[in-house]
Amino acid sequence: MKILYIANIRLPTEKAHAVQILKTCEAMAKIGHQVTLVVTSRKTSINADPFSYYKIEKNFNIVKAYSPELIRFGKIGFFIMSLIFSQTSSRLVWKVRPDIVYSRDYSVLLNQWLWPQVKVWEVHDGVWNLFIKFTRFAGIVAISDGLKNYYAKRGKKNIVVARDAVDLSEFEVSGRSDLSLPAGKKIAMYIGHLYGWKGVNTFLEASKILKEVQFVIIGGTDKELAVLKSNYPNVIFTGYRPYNELPLHQKMADVLVIPNSAKSDISKYYTSPLKVFAYMTSGVPIVASDLPSIREVLNEDNAYFATPDDPHSFAMVIKKALEDGNESIKKAENAKRDVNNYTWNNRAKVITDFLVKLIK
Repeated sequence: MKILYIANIRLPTEKAHAVQILKTCEAMAKIGHQVTLVVTSRKTSINADPFSYYKIEKNFNIVKAYSPELIRFGKIGFFIMSLIFSQTSSRLVWKVRPDIVYSRDYSVLLNQWLWPQVKVWEVHDGVWNLFIKFTRFAGIVAISDGLKNYYAKRGKKNIVVARDAVDLSEFEVSGRSDLSLPAGKKIAMYIGHLYGWKGVNTFLEASKILKEVQFVIIGGTDKELAVLKSNYPNVIFTGYRPYNELPLHQKMADVLVIPNSAKSDISKYYTSPLKVFAYMTSGVPIVASDLPSIREVLNEDNAYFATPDDPHSFAMVIKKALEDGNESIKKAENAKRDVNNYTWNNRAKVITDFLVKLIK
């Protein structure tokens, strides 16, 4: 099967979506399908080959389609960029002549009347508008049960759930992280972006309650960190670190935290966080927000749960995870066992089996 995956992203990028897209393409190619990934021509500050940067096997092609750099104009600029990318990338449909046109960007698939190929949309949040309502996708790949239910209730059919995943081989590492963290203190760590729905403020406020524990955040932009460092002087902020350093960094933690907010539907119902699967490989106890989206993967046997948006609850549950002895170790070991179900190869098989049925 010939698959054209169109993604309106820069490569390489500090954003986690690049990992998800590239790992999925690599895994689909490993199964035996011919995969071409189309990305934007927009420049990136990371000067590296994508295959090397993300440690991806070069078993599929990456092609760039023109898109101007208009992000400085905000939402209007992004809309214009997306519109232009949609048009320039669509030309490759005629050149590659795939069996499947696959994208996370529904705007790309709006050109469907031009293409005889099967169009499949991978959904990551609950978006609904007239374009989506009247666009006839051959199939939808949802990253969570919450998203599948959301679109099924609105009349969309042919939906399969393929949650995010992890490359286990990348996390079988030895050595030490180069982070300079204080010795003699327990470490509670959050790794990822600082978007509001990620619940990072809850994690930060918990640091004021649990002062005997060193709180660490890996991630964030310089602009975000400038404000946070002055408000939370006792928290260590490392800033953005390359994805390939993640396995060593997370092993330095005594507890890893997923503080997603319940105030956002994407967080509460729809997300499938990459950090969940990465954390599960670590052998380190996990404390997570008690949300339906998180409960699709984590449970009482492999994680601790705190009340979303409640710093005191997080502080107390982090403390419990740190003091729980054998129970804490058991949960971490169970997480490491359970994550074997969530590999990119398994995810790619679910998706490609679904795609094969669509073109028959």
